[in-house]
Amino acid sequence: MKNISLLIFILSYTLGFTQPQKPASAEIYNKLEKLNFLGSALYIAAHPDDENTRLISYLANKLKARTGYLSLTRGDGGQNLIGLELREQLGVIRTQELIEARKVDGGEQFFSRANDFGFSKVPNETLQIWDKEKVLQDMVWIIRKFQPDIIINRFDHRSPGTTHGHHTSSAMLTQEAYSLAADPNYEPEQLKYVQLWQPKRVMFNVSWWFFGGKDKFEKADKSKYINLQTGDYYPTLGLSNQEIAALSRSKHKSQGFGTTGVRGDDMEYLELIKGDNLKDKQNLFEGIDTSWNRVEGGKAIGDAIAVIIKNYDFRNPSASVPELLKVYSSILKLEDKHWKSLKSKEIKEIIALCTGLYLEATAENQSATPGSNLKIRWEATNRSNIVMKLSSVALYPEGKTITQDTLLANNISVDNSFDVVIPKSANFTSPYWLTEKGDKGMYTVNDLQKIGIPDIIREMSATFTVKFGDVSIPFERTIVYKYNDPVKGEVYEPLDIIPSVTTSIMNKVQLFKDNKRQTASVKIKAGKDNCKGELRLELPDGWKVSPASIPFELVRKGSETIVNFEITPPDSPSEVTAKSIATIDGEDFDREQVIINYPHISIQQVLMPSTAKFTKVDLKIEGNSIAYIMGAGDSVPESLRQMGYNVTLLTPEVITMQTLSSYDAVVVGIRAYNVLDGIVFKQQVLFDYVANGGTMVVQYNTTGDLVTRDIAPYPLRISRDRVTEEDAKVNFLDTKHPVLNYPNKITEKDFTGWVQEQGLYYPDEWGKEFTPIFTSHDKGEEAKKGGLLVAKYGKGYYIYTGLSFFRELPEGVSGAYRLMANLIAIGK
Repeated sequence: MKNISLLIFILSYTLGFTQPQKPASAEIYNKLEKLNFLGSALYIAAHPDDENTRLISYLANKLKARTGYLSLTRGDGGQNLIGLELREQLGVIRTQELIEARKVDGGEQFFSRANDFGFSKVPNETLQIWDKEKVLQDMVWIIRKFQPDIIINRFDHRSPGTTHGHHTSSAMLTQEAYSLAADPNYEPEQLKYVQLWQPKRVMFNVSWWFFGGKDKFEKADKSKYINLQTGDYYPTLGLSNQEIAALSRSKHKSQGFGTTGVRGDDMEYLELIKGDNLKDKQNLFEGIDTSWNRVEGGKAIGDAIAVIIKNYDFRNPSASVPELLKVYSSILKLEDKHWKSLKSKEIKEIIALCTGLYLEATAENQSATPGSNLKIRWEATNRSNIVMKLSSVALYPEGKTITQDTLLANNISVDNSFDVVIPKSANFTSPYWLTEKGDKGMYTVNDLQKIGIPDIIREMSATFTVKFGDVSIPFERTIVYKYNDPVKGEVYEPLDIIPSVTTSIMNKVQLFKDNKRQTASVKIKAGKDNCKGELRLELPDGWKVSPASIPFELVRKGSETIVNFEITPPDSPSEVTAKSIATIDGEDFDREQVIINYPHISIQQVLMPSTAKFTKVDLKIEGNSIAYIMGAGDSVPESLRQMGYNVTLLTPEVITMQTLSSYDAVVVGIRAYNVLDGIVFKQQVLFDYVANGGTMVVQYNTTGDLVTRDIAPYPLRISRDRVTEEDAKVNFLDTKHPVLNYPNKITEKDFTGWVQEQGLYYPDEWGKEFTPIFTSHDKGEEAKKGGLLVAKYGKGYYIYTGLSFFRELPEGVSGAYRLMANLIAIGK
């Protein structure tokens, strides 16, 4: 059973979820060329979108090297331009964006267990929050497993404090991992699965921003660097290297990194940090045997592949199959396990592509529960004159095998179906790095062999064994769900293993401003038919829940019901976590099913603890109606509703003095002046609203691509200043200022319990009309006054704040609610 489990793991890692491959003849030819190159490169940086897609594409498509990108984090701490997901869910989106980017540029993707906890100014801070030793272990594991000949860093290990602390840390840790990967005394447990490895070179990918600007970089002496020409055009792909890189880069949609492809000469600059120097500056693999000669017994294989490439018939790729089968058999006889594994996988798929061999296993339903029955339909179609037989079809982990011994004639489909039982021990489908509770700096993954794997591990797969004469080849395919959409046509989705029941507390934050009891609603969703049990809502002592439990019965899979509990808060302020638990036949289910669905990535199921934040807060509000202008997307409007305001979402198009006149305040969402082109035409209307007695609260914007520099009625310059330490001490500049006193008395305690960061993109210059309210700073820095600025304008007030309300309010931070209420009430 252990061997079967390991096989399932390997197949899931290798395949992941993907649409069926249908490459053209020219793309098959590129795969053949890659088959004959035995060199590898690993690019290392800190986050999704840090990677240089131009260099990755050049390595993968020009040099034909196996190319990987190790992003130490999944980008969980960033902002989201396409939706409301933050933290872990944003990390899932950005993970998928990287996977899609690698499909475009030809690379492979890896991650460590490091959690992107937000902006860090220096590597010392980063490595205190990350578990440095665990991140280093992960890097060594991935290096030993991937076996890169060269490593390229995006960032400079010698310049701490000049960029994000995560950035510099990724380069600093690389210098250590380079040596430790070859040290038999370092993490010897890893050597049960991988071997010692010493990369030949480490290089730093120099870029203009390290020089302070493009103009300075143009004038700099770059003769000491490797000047690598990367502006190639690939005729068989019909794209330039830069065009491929732009398509790859544009997959980072949640970060707003859509990029236009260019053509012509292009240059990348590399500085050798460790390893042998290069005489030929255009050959990064100089002195490294990248032919089959590096493998014992490989020379004949390389010679045979060279002949196949030379004789390749673009009109009839199947003509190469007889010789490819001989090469496949030779590869299986190699003793070098690393290259044997990699190249046997490559050539198997080339053989399938050359014959047009279409193999597919689809489930009749998109989801199933452990222990349930599921019908799996499979298809095998040979679209060539190559003689082959389908010997068997086997399902994992169910273990059922159907012996076929069926001739696969040219263009005649063979299909059938299985009725299988999902093992009761089957794991639920969800990102493996979120299964166990992590901490601020690290995800918890205790299985060594999972570390580095980019995607959700999917256990359900089918193996088609096809016999070509005397050569039998197993082809693995992940089982997927397929349906026809009237608009989109054929649609593939992953098959998910789900709990029998999932629950969701509908208000992720519930505010209690007094001792009155409130209703808490919980949605229950059936993962199978005839779902019957009881639901309870757990809260710490001091909070009262009635009733103790509620029975439920859902007849059909996918059906939902909502039940209500009455919650009575304690007398004193309190912030607690509520947890909903459903019990069926003595088994507890405590997960919420979150579906992340965007067109540029595959649909994702994330199973999170079904929890919510219940906050008893001493909160008073003044005013009633709020107009909210949504920017890049945040959950602040729902938080304002929780506080007791009536909130209306306004777009720039509908803003007039008449529409604004009925609102007590206008609140502008995060990055609105970065993403709303139309707001520039409504600025004067907004300022007139303030002058007539209104209150306008503007949340943070970034420094780049502002639709107008006149975001305030007085001079105001946004900078990159921020306070990343969420617990940084706050010093009030005028304790009698109205914003600190009405209707809530704000003290230092109101800045307790903030998450991820105190604030970001603070202004560093402003007109004399603005009054700064407080100062704070990260350790070792000067005090910053730009976190909250208030200005009287006409009869009203204009407020600009870089405080991270968009993070604090959805987290139920009491002090953030109290301060926001005061900002809105300042005109009262």
